[in-house]
Amino acid sequence: MAFPRPRPARPELPRQRVQTLQCGQGAVRAARFNADGNYCLTCGSDKTLKLWNPHKGTALRTYQGHGYEVLDAAGSFDNSQICSGGADKAVALWDVTTGQVVRKYRGHAGKVNCVQFNQEATVIVSGSIDSTVRCWDCRSRRPDPIQVLDEAKDGISSVKLSAHEILTGSVDGRVRRYDLRTGQLCSDYIGSPITSVCFSKDGQCVLAASLDSTLRLLDKDTGELLGEYTGHRSTTYRLDCVLNEQDTHVGCASEDGHVYFWDLVEGSLALSLPVGQGVVQSLAFHPRLPCLLVATQGQVTLWREDNFQPE
Repeated sequence: MAFPRPRPARPELPRQRVQTLQCGQGAVRAARFNADGNYCLTCGSDKTLKLWNPHKGTALRTYQGHGYEVLDAAGSFDNSQICSGGADKAVALWDVTTGQVVRKYRGHAGKVNCVQFNQEATVIVSGSIDSTVRCWDCRSRRPDPIQVLDEAKDGISSVKLSAHEILTGSVDGRVRRYDLRTGQLCSDYIGSPITSVCFSKDGQCVLAASLDSTLRLLDKDTGELLGEYTGHRSTTYRLDCVLNEQDTHVGCASEDGHVYFWDLVEGSLALSLPVGQGVVQSLAFHPRLPCLLVATQGQVTLWREDNFQPE
């Protein structure tokens, strides 16, 4: 006789601040977990990129090589490389251990808002204010992109990748999804400039944040609107949206110094987290734990669930 499987634990949301990183990079433009969530990257307005162990609060390395402020970064699946994009219009590929720039890709005509590796870390995908998404081959010496996606009519604010898809959010108010296996483009019109997009963990849904202070959950295949979430303030800045590690809650940064979480199904506000005084610049949710990185002004804070005991 088979025993019934235990019910999954009730999802916890991060409510207690367990670490504060004083980054010393000017304003922190983005904070990103690495693939396994053990480390994080912070992008500074002082042109630097820093690698941290946020759980211990220790800075591990500083990367210098951008000519202007760094706007986004991502780590490869094996933690050996970092890609970053900045207001100097360049995309940089870094070696984590040496701290050196391996390659610099120039081709964008405006600042690079977002960068991502593909799963094998053989391609970097970058989105820019110049309305294009460019794909760069990390292994060859080619200076030009292997592909340019130029369907957007205004700046690209956010790029995410799955195994065979590129998801983009643009200031023209559209969420575009490029299916690389079928060569198809699906476009959903939101109407307000998009600030951030992400896939749900199960790959069925797309979450989009826009400048009308609304988060929208869309069915990935049909474009059907599954949920709307409001209560935060987003009218001016490029703010991140996230899903928690169990896909039960959606979260968004806000211009009022809070981070808001809603129940994905019910749409009810589940948590309003007071983070600081200024705009919450960036959010990142841990891939497996109820753990949240929040960047506001010059610092990054790490939040955990209520019953978490720091070591």
